Amino acid sequence: MLLRVPRSFASQGKRAYHDLVTLPSKKAVVSQGLPGYSAVSGHTVTVFGCTGFLGRYLVSKIAKLGTQVIVPYRDEDEARFLKPMGDLGQIVRMEWDIRNDEQIAECVRHSDIVYNLVGRDYETKTFDYDSINVAGAEKIASISAECGVSRLVHVSHLNASKTSESKFYQTKALGEERVKAAFPSATIVRPGALYGFEDKFLNSIAISPWWWKLNSGKTQVRPAHVIDVAEALAKLMSTPELASRTLSLPGPSTLNYEYLVDLVSAVTIRSFHSYAPELPRAIATSVAKALQLVWWPLMSPDEVTRRFMDDVQTAGDWAELGISPAEVETLALKYLRRYRSTDTYTAPVSYPTRPSLVSFAGR
Repeated sequence: MLLRVPRSFASQGKRAYHDLVTLPSKKAVVSQGLPGYSAVSGHTVTVFGCTGFLGRYLVSKIAKLGTQVIVPYRDEDEARFLKPMGDLGQIVRMEWDIRNDEQIAECVRHSDIVYNLVGRDYETKTFDYDSINVAGAEKIASISAECGVSRLVHVSHLNASKTSESKFYQTKALGEERVKAAFPSATIVRPGALYGFEDKFLNSIAISPWWWKLNSGKTQVRPAHVIDVAEALAKLMSTPELASRTLSLPGPSTLNYEYLVDLVSAVTIRSFHSYAPELPRAIATSVAKALQLVWWPLMSPDEVTRRFMDDVQTAGDWAELGISPAEVETLALKYLRRYRSTDTYTAPVSYPTRPSLVSFAGR
């Protein structure tokens, strides 16, 4: 005969201390349920720039934690693929325009954390660097503060500097200043160039290698894996002690474009040296200016300028988030195999030797 034991005598599951997060506003957020897709993290998060390269991975990671995610969109079709990333009702799509204050307020008024991943690395007739990287960033920060948002995470760039030769880097630095003025406790995140499935880095080298031979390929860069950066951003939800900080997230190694072109050539088993000439800077700039006459984004004059600028050398703040960033060689085949021919699709990779000037930076 089975005895019915009172519930009071049964062992009760206890929540761990890390399940309780106290936001800067003193609001307590308690996660519920088993970890996973159908959990409840207790957070409501708005991700501006959710349909972009980094944004889609961030939405996926925080939605899997049981977070209700507000995903503002400009084109409804561009945000459709985000819906399956969370449980039923967890992904909330809302139309917005960066020039419409009421729509921005509607997107953030229920959220305790706002991520701003919106940025512009090329200019158009409608949106230039200043309107997005500076004025747009300030508007999101100020409206978030007015709506009582507890935390703001603003994504900038590793090379942001007001004295930079690149207007893109200048506006990124000015945007940081405006965000801090409007939302003093904002966390600024500065990732390096990102690579992944939909990137404009490794894929661009595979498609147009000549654009990456500027400056004789000697420009030094710190590419970071998009999944690592998305994981770092997701962990900021549970680390309120990092509010007001500026975090640098460069790749683990300092590489140059010459090595990266050789790496992509080796992984795709295609030779780039026979048909990829090196263009002088003046000619490359003139060609880039001519390309602005077409209606789709191609190489811009400011991007040519950036190809001659080394990335900032910094150890990075990965350790504070408990993340060890991946090396590009360990993932290159995963992202570039599709550029191989049918004859070489399953062939092994013979990786090029790193030149002596390519170094491993601190993590």
